[in-house]
Amino acid sequence: MDMTISGKGAEVPFYLAQGDECEVFALAHANELPLLLKGPTGCGKTRFVAHMAARLGRPLHTVACHDDLAAADLIGRYLLKGGETVWVDGPLTRAVREGAICYLDEVVEARKDVTVVLHPLTDDRRMLPIDRTGEELQAAPGFMLVASYNPGYQNILKTLKPSTRQRFISLEFSFPKPEHEIPIVVHESGLAEERVAGLVRLANKLRALKGQDLEEGVSTRLVVYAATLIQRGMPVERAIRAAMIEPLTDDADVKRGLFDLVTAVLG
Repeated sequence: MDMTISGKGAEVPFYLAQGDECEVFALAHANELPLLLKGPTGCGKTRFVAHMAARLGRPLHTVACHDDLAAADLIGRYLLKGGETVWVDGPLTRAVREGAICYLDEVVEARKDVTVVLHPLTDDRRMLPIDRTGEELQAAPGFMLVASYNPGYQNILKTLKPSTRQRFISLEFSFPKPEHEIPIVVHESGLAEERVAGLVRLANKLRALKGQDLEEGVSTRLVVYAATLIQRGMPVERAIRAAMIEPLTDDADVKRGLFDLVTAVLG
């Protein structure tokens, strides 16, 4: 299980708001409401959560969900330590005890038993039952459950049931508009604004191909990667190929077509 933990007093990660999402998050936290973030991979959802946790001064437990993630991975399990069997809390249980923010990234990738465990935490009970220990753990003040997923990747076998979605308030994310994306990429990479502008223009041309030659568009994350490589001295075409073309497709014909587009956009 991929998990990161941030503590109180951490530096606030850079995040450039696109609308009122910071206000919605703060109000959700203040009113003990769970929050669901919907949007494409690499558009800033995880950075947004880290930014808000730091702004609110709350510890943050981030879990990258995957096919093998079970409820026990979040709640905890008995482990053998020093010849004794001891209970070890999982990240969700620790967040509930501490009054931390627990962020489940790509929650629909987890096994179905995970969403069942979340239900008592997403209504007025704010309670986590731990069957193995017999506890019914009340969420400490400050606890907040945040989950995210990418609707573009989901199908009938991998989606959130309406009964789960309607337990959350939701925010929809998309890729930033150029006037926002350019300063984000400049800040993250250090590349000059006039050079970043061309990369962002290219990214939006590639995003327009989603659903045609491409399943997904170029993420802001990949634009930052390309700009970082260029800033560190890599030739522009090589950086674009490595960061903005190769990650999108394995089809040789499609890649040739995409690179023709690069030439047309950047000259």
